[in-house]
This record gives sequence, structure tokens and C-alpha cells, in this order.
Amino acid sequence: MGNDAAIAAILATVRRIPAGRVTSYGEVAARAGLKGRARMVGRVLGLAPEHDPLPWFRVLKSDGRIAFPVGSDAFKEQARRLRKEGVKVSRDGRVDRSTYGWSSDQSLDALLWG
Repeated sequence: MGNDAAIAAILATVRRIPAGRVTSYGEVAARAGLKGRARMVGRVLGLAPEHDPLPWFRVLKSDGRIAFPVGSDAFKEQARRLRKEGVKVSRDGRVDRSTYGWSSDQSLDALLWG
């Protein structure tokens, strides 16, 4: 997969994350056909234009935490956006992925039932 195709696949995958759900950088990479390329996902999201409505804030570290330093402006913005969608975010930026995770089953249900 060429670099442009990989970037397009990452962006398309992130756009499919449902509101109120989160996933990890590694899961985005795997769903985009780029297994093992979690860091590439982070770089692509970091370069996305600010005016793009990309739901970057729904992507977390593999342990369910926000990747930005606790208390930073970016951390606060990501936590704010997640909370606005009903996602519970702890003070240290952790989200319960068993409750709010974007699983294959949830995605299939959404496709089948809207």
C-alpha cells in the first residue's frame, strides 16, 4: 500500500468511528490494513488540518488513555470532546474501552441496523 493510499485508509477508518466510541491507534491501523503501524496513525492524525471534522479525539493509546500529557491544552480538548459525546473520561485521561470501545460487533450492528 503506497503512502497516499495508507493515509487515505487511516483517515477513512477514523471517520467511521461512531460518536460515543473510542478505539486505539493500533486498532485504527489494523482496520486500515496497516497492522503494526500505530505510530503512523498518530503521525497522520497529527498532520490533519485543524478545520477537518475528523474525529481524531476518539483515538486513544492501547491502554485506553489519552496520549497527550495530563493537563495540557490538547489533553483538555480531547477529554472535553469525548465527554460531549457521553464518554466518561477519568482525571488521568483513561476511558473504559470495555464500555466505550468500538468493537467489530458494534460496527456490524450499526451497519445492519443503523
